[in-house]
Amino acid sequence: MEIQVLGPLCAAVNGGSIVPTAGKPRQVLSLLALYPRRVMPISTLMEEIWGTEPPPSAMTTLQTYIMQLRRGLGTAMGPDAPGAAKDVLATRHGGYLLQIPPESVDVHAYERLAGEGQDAFEQGDDERAARSFRQALALWQGPVLVDVRLGPVLEIEVMRLEESKLVTTERRIDADLRLGRHAELLAELADLIARHPQHEGLHAQAMLALYRSGRQASALDVYRKLRGRLVEELGVEPSPQLQRMHQALLAVDPDLDIIAGPRRGSTFDRYAA
Repeated sequence: MEIQVLGPLCAAVNGGSIVPTAGKPRQVLSLLALYPRRVMPISTLMEEIWGTEPPPSAMTTLQTYIMQLRRGLGTAMGPDAPGAAKDVLATRHGGYLLQIPPESVDVHAYERLAGEGQDAFEQGDDERAARSFRQALALWQGPVLVDVRLGPVLEIEVMRLEESKLVTTERRIDADLRLGRHAELLAELADLIARHPQHEGLHAQAMLALYRSGRQASALDVYRKLRGRLVEELGVEPSPQLQRMHQALLAVDPDLDIIAGPRRGSTFDRYAA
């Protein structure tokens, strides 16, 4: 079985899709897929589908959804595997689980690659870090579970993964900046700061990439616009790190041109106290 949740929900066995068309069974499959080989409690599945007020028929209805998923599994697995669907989508005391290898689900491949990238980044191996981060991000086909209705449990999982993607993207850009790829990053960073207009880390990266590309004025303009938004919308000044970076841009600090060096922190922490 191969399952993808980093984008539209896809699940296939022997090349045949097992994704149900009905919304609630899709939620059940999505939640089970996020935690393969782990029992998903019935109470959690019910909360996802019905929130805090499940109907009196909730248990029976949930069992029907499980039966529908097993039927789809059995059809895809074929007549030569009788009863195997119950082994794959197994019942355990208090819940259900998918008995599949974690690497069958794209989110687990993503988290493994992102972890490898972070390890390499912390060790100063920027080339390997950038490569692992890029491989991790290439697994994304769109917003998480973009075609699945999100209940309260899945909503938290989606928020966690989307935040993880942003952090991974930021760390990959840090590694690329350290490798001197500032000019290649300009278009991507322009898009990212437009999508995340209050994200100081991304703005710090955009300022550094512009400065190293010979566009000091544009780098200063990024800071000016960010400061204006923070003051107007939140009533706060940029962080001390970003203010110090702004002063370094004004002073043409030679440290801004250093690509590699002993310091292995993020671009944003470059001017941390």
